[in-house]
Amino acid sequence: MRIIENEYLRVSVSDMGAELTSVKDQNNAERIWTGDPAVWNRHAPILFPFVGKVTEGAYRIGGREYPMKTQHGFARDLEFECVQETPSAVTHQLAASPWTLDRYPYDFLLTVRHRLEGKKLFVEWAVENRSAEPMYFSIGGHPGFLLPQGIRKEDCGILFPGKEALRYIQVNKAGFALPEEKTLTPRNGCVPYQADIPDTWIFQDGQVKQVGISLPDGTPWVMLHCEEFPLLAVWANPNGPFICLEPWFGRTDDQGFGGDISEKKDVQKIGPGDRKEISYWIEFC
Repeated sequence: MRIIENEYLRVSVSDMGAELTSVKDQNNAERIWTGDPAVWNRHAPILFPFVGKVTEGAYRIGGREYPMKTQHGFARDLEFECVQETPSAVTHQLAASPWTLDRYPYDFLLTVRHRLEGKKLFVEWAVENRSAEPMYFSIGGHPGFLLPQGIRKEDCGILFPGKEALRYIQVNKAGFALPEEKTLTPRNGCVPYQADIPDTWIFQDGQVKQVGISLPDGTPWVMLHCEEFPLLAVWANPNGPFICLEPWFGRTDDQGFGGDISEKKDVQKIGPGDRKEISYWIEFC
């Protein structure tokens, strides 16, 4: 476990999955979901090289099929190497291996940096293609934000500053995207927590640049800024006092999708030797 801290926040990041596991504020209050295995055994996993599921646990590249039985790829379940550590930042890397190449045929390097700046935590990724051919991938964040003790999700709100209407899609029970678009109509930039969030709201087309959680009195608890991301998802397990705000590049397969990875909705592509840098930041109010 790697610790970075300043006068406002104390942050723990695990070598396993380069996962953010804890953020303690000035009052020593935990801000990240504790990973209770009886509810959801994660904290803030990194989703790579897939976000969500692929149809029937397999995907296709140029006529060849590869297995991907797990949801959200494999990076969250692998140990990263810590390559740099300072009091305010920690950097991890995951490189392709014979094990990953059997499941994902690209020579990649994924770099993850967590960096503190005041009350802000920056999460910075770099995806590098070391292969001799274009590389297709998805990547996403999945931080679960713990609510204050005694506060119910049902009394909180999801903040969409400046938004009066938002389009979103959901997933079916198997976790695949449904085509029908629905509409949210925030009031003064806020939507009360709703029971259908466990089905996931997925906002496409770069609609959401910042999103947050408000407490029952309307006070912001956390804000996530994701200006460069094309997708943002909101999900919550009904049995735990936390809400996930998830910035994504790429998403789960459409229901019934069976095409090549190059045809997958919102899949990312980088050329040989290219590198894509992506970041978002969290403000703990």
